[in-house]
Amino acid sequence: MPKKQKFPYLVGSKWTAQQKTWGWRHFQVLNRKNEGRWVFAEMVAACDPAVRFWLNAQQLKDRSLWQAGWQSLQEQGDGSSSLQEF
Repeated sequence: MPKKQKFPYLVGSKWTAQQKTWGWRHFQVLNRKNEGRWVFAEMVAACDPAVRFWLNAQQLKDRSLWQAGWQSLQEQGDGSSSLQEF
C-alpha cells in the first residue's frame, strides 16, 4: 500500500495570515516541495503575485498564525470597522 501523502490538497488552497506578512494577509499556495519528512508550500499574495515565499506547511495548521480560506478582518475577530484589504 502506498504511503499517505501529507497535505494532499495543498496546491491551490487559500489562506489568511493572522498578521500582515510581507504587507499582505491573503495568500494562495502556488507550489509544494517535499524535503525529506518536511513539506513546504510556496505562498503567493493574492493582490501582488510578485510577493512569494516558502513556508513549512506544518505552520498552516497553527490557527494563531493562519486561517484556511480568505477571511475578512471581522471574520478574524479583529472587530475593526476600517477598510479591508480584500
